[in-house]
Amino acid sequence: MTQSSIIDTLAFRAGEIILYPGASGPKDRIYRVESGLVRIQSVDNDGNALTLRFVRAGEYFGEEALAGGERDYHAEAAADTRIAQIHPSRMSPQETLELAAQLVQALNQTYDAIQRLVAQRLKNRIAAALIGFMDTPLAVRDPRGRVMIHVTHDEIASAVGSVRETVTKVIGELAREGLIKSGYGRVMLLDIEALGRLARQNG
Repeated sequence: MTQSSIIDTLAFRAGEIILYPGASGPKDRIYRVESGLVRIQSVDNDGNALTLRFVRAGEYFGEEALAGGERDYHAEAAADTRIAQIHPSRMSPQETLELAAQLVQALNQTYDAIQRLVAQRLKNRIAAALIGFMDTPLAVRDPRGRVMIHVTHDEIASAVGSVRETVTKVIGELAREGLIKSGYGRVMLLDIEALGRLARQNG
């Protein structure tokens, strides 16, 4: 990304809202995650959230600005995050091509998420979500090399299209089966191979 296309670079702490529907400010900017992780969510009138996708370092969001559309989602920093504000008209042809490729990838991720909602049981979707968190800043390894995901049951519920109470029951089931260990605001992955098999199963 060239400096000429970057308007500003902004920093957000984990949990801070970056964008939301109806927010004032310029509507002609898109955003590239420089570091950290951004959660894109749809929130209904009752405050129930559904995670539409996660935006990782090097990926873009705010693409509605390209077509003059209105924002209908919330963008939240899921970890400490830095983003670049970009003016599309200043992007080079190579940067525009990169943006297009990233948006195609995001669309494919959305298709995959819809397919999981339709075809998979909640247990399988939770396993898939936990596996997906492994390549994000939410994942760390303890001294024994085990993967710890810093995520709440509410956040898992938002990621899999369910509610916290139901997710908590399934998390307990996975823990009893020895696949994970759940604590306050974190989930340790004990059997990644078994979780991967669950994540790939339909029905």
